Amino acid sequence: MNIWFISILIGLVFLLQSILGFLQLQNFVKVFRRMSKNGKVLIGKNPKKIHAGSLLLLNIDQDAYIQNASLMKGVTVFARFKCFKKLENKSLPILASSYYELQQFDPLTRECILNAYRNFINYRTGKMSQADWDKNNNFFSLPVFSMWKDMAIIGFNKFSNKVKTLVKKA
Repeated sequence: MNIWFISILIGLVFLLQSILGFLQLQNFVKVFRRMSKNGKVLIGKNPKKIHAGSLLLLNIDQDAYIQNASLMKGVTVFARFKCFKKLENKSLPILASSYYELQQFDPLTRECILNAYRNFINYRTGKMSQADWDKNNNFFSLPVFSMWKDMAIIGFNKFSNKVKTLVKKA
């Protein structure tokens, strides 16, 4: 009885996490689409597994000046994008190459700015990989589904081992 309660509880927690993760993804899509209407959008990311991660969206013009910036920073699925006014009207190449400019920001934001600048350079030089341009996203390739698959395999293996031990005893 206890194992069923714990299994159902774990399943509900993963379901809740999946729903909240989906809502976070919807927030990203909404902000990205809104910014895309104003021109090119650069994405700077600094993903972390255990510590706080961050994601930066930069709306740039043809001269690489930042028109709008939105930053999402946090550990949980409750993190949302917020306008980041400190970056507006700054030149991305100058910002990324200036030690003193970068020191105004925390380490997570610095990494995002530098990652966005790398993406900008790769775009300008034509060195972006095919994966950067690939728009075909499989919904079932999201991390939550691979996690569920792994859990199902582990559960099946445990169950089959119990059945094998029961059969050997009989």
